Amino acid sequence: MSDTIKLFRHPLSGHAHRVELMLSLLDVPAELVFVDLAKGAHKQPEFLAMNPFGQVPVIDHNGTVLSDSNAILVYLAKKYDDSGRWLPEDPLTAAKVQRWLSVAAGPLASGPATARLITVFGAPYDAESTIARAHALLKVIEQELAASPFLVGDHPSIADVACYSYIAHAPEGNVALSDYPHLRSWLQRIEALPGFVPMQRTAAGLQSA
Repeated sequence: MSDTIKLFRHPLSGHAHRVELMLSLLDVPAELVFVDLAKGAHKQPEFLAMNPFGQVPVIDHNGTVLSDSNAILVYLAKKYDDSGRWLPEDPLTAAKVQRWLSVAAGPLASGPATARLITVFGAPYDAESTIARAHALLKVIEQELAASPFLVGDHPSIADVACYSYIAHAPEGNVALSDYPHLRSWLQRIEALPGFVPMQRTAAGLQSA
């Protein structure tokens, strides 16, 4: 039986890109399945059978179906990373990784990710307050990255993968990264990893110039 994983995704979804990036970093073969969000494919019965929340990404690994990007990152790290580098077993380090997964699901989603939803997808959120939340988060991340090259110490982990996509694409939501040199260096370190794959960019926000 083939070990190829089907990844149901949209190329402009940062949540989906997390999984695509992790698969590539782990050198795991993947079949990318386009989900047409604009036409509501994610709300159709066949998709809802895989994820009742009606969201991408979803993976199908030989019949094992899993949704939620951060949950999938944990699954892939446990399944394919024998070194334990991407998700360390040490209790304290594992907890530090979980902290950033919570950030990715909370402040990152309500800040940079939502700011991008406004410009790229026309979502009806207040841009000013959303951008302010984004910068409040980025200031904290900048301080943390002043002390270490990655979010949890000296090596990349799924914490970095969970946070990369929406931070790298924050300018599309009119969130400038110019005041965060440590964060920009971190982005470059992620992009230099063997197997890195970028997310499709859009000419939106600060990227429209």
